[in-house]
Amino acid sequence: MIGIIDYGAGNLRSVANAVHALGIEPRLISKSADLAGVDHLVLPGVGAFGDCMGELGKRDLIEPLRDWVRAGKPYFGICLGYQILFEGSEEENGIEGLGVLPGRVKRFTEDGRKIPHMGWNSAIPQNPADPMWDGLGAAPYFYFVHSYFPVPADPGVVAMRTEYGENFASAVRTDSIVATQFHPEKSQQAGLRLLGNFLGAGVAVA
Repeated sequence: MIGIIDYGAGNLRSVANAVHALGIEPRLISKSADLAGVDHLVLPGVGAFGDCMGELGKRDLIEPLRDWVRAGKPYFGICLGYQILFEGSEEENGIEGLGVLPGRVKRFTEDGRKIPHMGWNSAIPQNPADPMWDGLGAAPYFYFVHSYFPVPADPGVVAMRTEYGENFASAVRTDSIVATQFHPEKSQQAGLRLLGNFLGAGVAVA
């Protein structure tokens, strides 16, 4: 059973439609009790870091999410669902993230490039042998919409990198976490393949 976190925002319909396209019926999670029986969790994200954490707090989902990740259960974070894994963000100074990964979220440098970074861009797998990237090729293209991106303190968790004026971590991967700055639910076949890899093979390390 796959659960999709509903915190009153995010891109729930697109993510649910992508999961449906894989032949799976997801469950929307709006309170901790909804997690019962769920074995894979997706947290989509559209909006602001602080608003996301605030809404999760109102639904008493912050500690259950921390417990889920720390217990090694499969978690897929999309955009804000990626960013909130870290300790905090330049977008909302003083507001803590889940803090399950060390590092902070920064804004793209104002240097003439268009911000937000919007549109298709490649994401280069750092370990092409990882089964999570099966069928994606050496430089798959995904759809991005963001002004901020995480800077992990541990380079070992960086799973994909993307170039947009600067080289940034567009995905992370641990034994239980897959999280991407891009939107797989908006990324056509590459995105469906990635979600299918997560749901079909779990997040077991090769």
